[in-house]
Amino acid sequence: MAHTEDDRTFFERERDRLTAEITAGFEELLPCSNQLNRKLEEVLGMTREYETIAALWHSFHLLMRSQKEDESTEGQHQGLPGTGGHVLNQPSAEEH
Repeated sequence: MAHTEDDRTFFERERDRLTAEITAGFEELLPCSNQLNRKLEEVLGMTREYETIAALWHSFHLLMRSQKEDESTEGQHQGLPGTGGHVLNQPSAEEH
């Protein structure tokens, strides 16, 4: 037996209204959730790119440090100009 609009109780009408409201909320939530997932994937992708760049700079740093250590073991304390490790030879008191 089908219920007409007048035969339905307040509870049934309210239940149907709330069900429709919840359904509409989920339909609105789904695209926002998809957009958030895409943004998170972009951030994770950028993080991986930065890890690659950081690894490259770390390798460069290790190379420069090993070269500086090699120079200091040879008795040379000369570094690259602009890096803070470059030491100019200062004339001794005897040369004045």
